[in-house]
Amino acid sequence: MIGLYDFTVQDIDGKNVSLGDYRGKVLLIVNVASKCGFTPQYQGLEALYEKYRDRGLVILGFPANNFMGQEQGTNEEIKSFCTLTYGVSFPMFAKISVRGRDIHPLYDHLTSKKTNPRFGGKIKWNFNKFLVNRSGEIVARFVSRITPEDPKMAAAIEEALGS
Repeated sequence: MIGLYDFTVQDIDGKNVSLGDYRGKVLLIVNVASKCGFTPQYQGLEALYEKYRDRGLVILGFPANNFMGQEQGTNEEIKSFCTLTYGVSFPMFAKISVRGRDIHPLYDHLTSKKTNPRFGGKIKWNFNKFLVNRSGEIVARFVSRITPEDPKMAAAIEEALGS
């Protein structure tokens, strides 16, 4: 069976990145968009990254234009927006589809009840968050309205980091 670390994705600059490079890290995988009511969560995600990266947290941002055209920009425009507006320093990836017929294989894996029985299910909006432990197991999922500042998210991250 294919695991999370078997996927290769393109970063926002078009370079191939193996998710295997993140083996042993705690990952927060988020589908993001620049023109969404939840877009200010970039600030909270960056704060989480700053707080926990030295302990092994990596946030992976995946821009997606699946919801009401809220991410229409090019990868270059998305990168510029995230950097200039929110100071994003966590890894950002090329725009992908997170649902529908053209769903990216990574998101098919994350949302399939077959590969993710505990936390599978369609992405309903931007800023869904999957928390992955150091072994590559999905251990939590947070819907869009759960902000990065939510104590439940901090507690789950702390637990995954082993504190």
